[in-house]
Amino acid sequence: MHHKHLVCRVCGYLNENPPWGEDGKSPLFELCPCCGVEFGYEDATPQAVRAYRTKWLTNGAQWLIPERKPTDWDLEAQMAKIPEEYR
Repeated sequence: MHHKHLVCRVCGYLNENPPWGEDGKSPLFELCPCCGVEFGYEDATPQAVRAYRTKWLTNGAQWLIPERKPTDWDLEAQMAKIPEEYR
């Protein structure tokens, strides 16, 4: 499976399961443990992704599930994984 199917469109978090399904078109409607976006609802279009990302960053890029945050977390490195069409 292509790695881009595992990446959150908003924050670049690498998920264990593909947020939009293996076909990239069947969202799971789960929440990203990092930015908290609901896959398939708040990230359905590039415009919605950018708006959610702006709000998340403006509010301090807080993790939805802080326990999942790596001790060496690097926001810029993670966001570099965002697929080009959602930047």
